[in-house]
Amino acid sequence: IDFDLILENVKDLNSLVGEGVSEVEHTARGARLRRPEPLPLTLYRNGLVLGHGAFRPYQHPATQQCLQDILDGYFPSELQPRYPDGV
Repeated sequence: IDFDLILENVKDLNSLVGEGVSEVEHTARGARLRRPEPLPLTLYRNGLVLGHGAFRPYQHPATQQCLQDILDGYFPSELQPRYPDGV
């Protein structure tokens, strides 16, 4: 697994979705700026943890698909229904 390429692609994907950019959130009394919640990705020698989920070994097909999406420069397809604009 090329961890450097994964980290580089994650950095690129983060910049595409506007990492560090605040969004306008409408409230009952007007509006305020809000930063979107990040989704942590923790890489280990033998697997990863995405968000606050369970440990996922690299041998698992869903984990391999997630990493392949990132390595190909795409937002992981498993996250698209929950985060259509990226995370």
